[in-house]
Amino acid sequence: MLVDNSQSDAFVEFERVQKSYDGEKLVVKDLNLSMPKGEFLTMLGPSGSGKTTCLMMLAGFETATHGDIRLDGTSINNIPPYKRGIGMVFQNYALFPHMTVAENLSFPLEVRKVGKSAREQKIKHALEMVEMHEFGARRPAQLSGGQQQRIALARALVFEPKLVLMDEPLGALDKQLREKMQFEITRLAHNLGITVVYVTHDQTEALTMSDRVAVFDDGYIQQIAPPDILYEEPGNSFVAQFIGENNTLEGVIKEIRDDYATVQLDNSELIDCKPVNVSRVGERTRVSIRPERVEYNKSRLHDNAQTIKADVLEVIYMGDIFRTRLRVAGNDEFIIKTRNAPDQDRLQSGLQIEIGWLADDCRALDA
Repeated sequence: MLVDNSQSDAFVEFERVQKSYDGEKLVVKDLNLSMPKGEFLTMLGPSGSGKTTCLMMLAGFETATHGDIRLDGTSINNIPPYKRGIGMVFQNYALFPHMTVAENLSFPLEVRKVGKSAREQKIKHALEMVEMHEFGARRPAQLSGGQQQRIALARALVFEPKLVLMDEPLGALDKQLREKMQFEITRLAHNLGITVVYVTHDQTEALTMSDRVAVFDDGYIQQIAPPDILYEEPGNSFVAQFIGENNTLEGVIKEIRDDYATVQLDNSELIDCKPVNVSRVGERTRVSIRPERVEYNKSRLHDNAQTIKADVLEVIYMGDIFRTRLRVAGNDEFIIKTRNAPDQDRLQSGLQIEIGWLADDCRALDA
């Protein structure tokens, strides 16, 4: 388990936070998390991992069983949600159907007793930010899903909150619109310099949008890091499997020296890789290799590549790439991805080939 304990310039802080709904089982277990102002942090994990509960505690809709939650240095454990100065965007938009777009945006300003003239200016500015300035007189039912999500975002931003929380905000959108909104939300957040905590179970969304990603499982943060580090250097088997596509080979540690470990795979082949969370000879390990790091064209293999035999089981044409399933060291679900390019050899089912990768691209993780 990897947690973030940095205290420098902390804007949002969870210190030893726990949450139980029944007084026995902890949904969130000893959470320590610190994020600076202006960061876009995504909480990512499967259902029941604790990510949404953390968001709800930060919003004030749930109370921590133990520990302290601070915003800009001030404990907010006993501050009601409407006094926290936090904007919220939900998956179902939560717009008032009987109000126009402008009235929806006016509501959080009226609650905060903002004068009429200032309200009108803020509403106009918020609608321009999300490119919806012509839709102020419409009602939510007259808008598409993407337009409603833009209005929900504008309403969360209209009162200039310290922090914006987003709970699966794009879950109801189709793939193309979802991808468009990912870039729009990220661009807006960075342009405005706002701090965002975003919850999703979609790995691609997390990698695309975030400055850092906190991967949750079983109430703990398993690893927190920028997207490229999370993908390239997973800290344990759960993160390696949950983030992106990943190949695993089972084996036993035979030797650990300097920065490398020698692993004897279950079919007796020996390979070298980076030891990540293994510590002793004889320990079982699960070796992790990303599909795009594996090569089979001999002309493309690096001089230092280690090679192993593989049987081609299935080749799937996907337009820009070929996705090939292999049998490697007893694993029938070993995947490689290759570009659809003139200089790339095409594989066929039934062939036996030799594949290879660099030891630096291969990680020995917990079994």
